[in-house]
Amino acid sequence: MKYPGNLLYTKDHEWLKIEGDEAYVGITEFAQGELGDIVYIEVNTVGETLNKEEAFGTIEAVKTVSDLFMPVSGEVLEFNSEIEASPDVVNKDPYGKGWIVKIKLTDLSQTKELLTADKYSELLG
Repeated sequence: MKYPGNLLYTKDHEWLKIEGDEAYVGITEFAQGELGDIVYIEVNTVGETLNKEEAFGTIEAVKTVSDLFMPVSGEVLEFNSEIEASPDVVNKDPYGKGWIVKIKLTDLSQTKELLTADKYSELLG
């Protein structure tokens, strides 16, 4: 598996792509592989400001339902409408079209606690 070097990662298998004071959040290729075929994603937190590690939604696969956690504190600005209509996009393109939410960062210093691609790869062994 490959992990893009321009992203930051969490131990809960989310990724963060920072663009100024905003960022995109999704799940890693490893996470989507473990979940299997994704059938539904629910995000009811648009417009809310959440703390790091708070659940911002759920992801449902054929086998299980899992919470989605904020990698850093921020306001949820947008839910990806493309995956709302076709959740399997997360399986096909987890680092591109399969992003889940866009957030406004409220504490940029928290990004220092996230993992680089190399550190995330080491975590997985």
